Amino acid sequence: MNLSEELDKIFEEANRLIGSSVDEADLDKNKNEYLGKKGKLTSVLKNLASLSIEEKKTVGQKANDLSKNLEEIVSKTRENLKTKGFREQSEKEWFDTLRPLGESEPGTLHPITKIQYEIEDIFTSMGFEIWDGPEVETDFNNFGALNFTDDHPARDMQDTFYLENGNLLRTHTSAIQVRALRKLKPPFKIIGPGRVFRYEEVDASHETSFYQIEGMVVGKDISAGNMLYTMEVLLSKVFEKEVKTRLRPGFFPFVEPAFELDINCQVCGGSGCSVCKHSGWLELMPCGLVHPNVFKLNGLDPKEWTGFAFGLGLDRLVMMKYGIHDIRYLHSGNLRFLKQF
Repeated sequence: MNLSEELDKIFEEANRLIGSSVDEADLDKNKNEYLGKKGKLTSVLKNLASLSIEEKKTVGQKANDLSKNLEEIVSKTRENLKTKGFREQSEKEWFDTLRPLGESEPGTLHPITKIQYEIEDIFTSMGFEIWDGPEVETDFNNFGALNFTDDHPARDMQDTFYLENGNLLRTHTSAIQVRALRKLKPPFKIIGPGRVFRYEEVDASHETSFYQIEGMVVGKDISAGNMLYTMEVLLSKVFEKEVKTRLRPGFFPFVEPAFELDINCQVCGGSGCSVCKHSGWLELMPCGLVHPNVFKLNGLDPKEWTGFAFGLGLDRLVMMKYGIHDIRYLHSGNLRFLKQF
């Protein structure tokens, strides 16, 4: 029997043996028997030295081809064995992939979410509708329709994250008020909760991403007294007690007159801490009567309609209610902290 015939015989044996492997360990053993350093195919190739140059080329090429074919057979057999193993395991074992294995601890609502739901319940009990809006807004909805001039500082990159297409990440949920003004027929009362973004220097009371609930009431003969009463009802419900507040004059392009509603710091009791910047007070809610220009920009007659608007920072309200000293804890993802709530 010459070397070429011997190679054919070895290939037939290897093909049959490898194809009948019962598991991957058996496959590796059979592969090594023919393709290993001391395998049968390797041993045959050691006899090439006794052949002529032409025979060496012919037999050597044939040996390489057979070796490649056997490697492909090994690979295909390995895949078949894996598929067979999975199939047999699935027939013997069954489990719901969507169901956690063993005991699992149920999740809880984030403290900001809890406060948001509480406030939504309070406002809906007073006849408010809950509105939503996109986090990516147009410049007009975020600024222009709210009476911001083209050169207003809030449009600057130091305050606002602009996108390449000219849109931006909303800096407040006031854009939801704009959408309501255009779609609802007065009178109406709405709130718009959501996440907002600003290019802030992060510290104990400032974050680049935080949550707000902004609201608006539009009707006949709405006054600052209506606004203040609504805010006091809200805060007394949230804190379950009377809370000391104060109104300061402020400036916001979309309201006139404009106010800053401050709350006595509930973390330090008014004695001064890092949260309130040692003033004893925390700015909680810009508010005021809707500016006539906002009505005009959104298709309403300011001689016929009046209203008030406000913006409430949910993060700061959570800090006040639970005595949290640093806003960064709320967005840290620290489960040891979050499980307290």
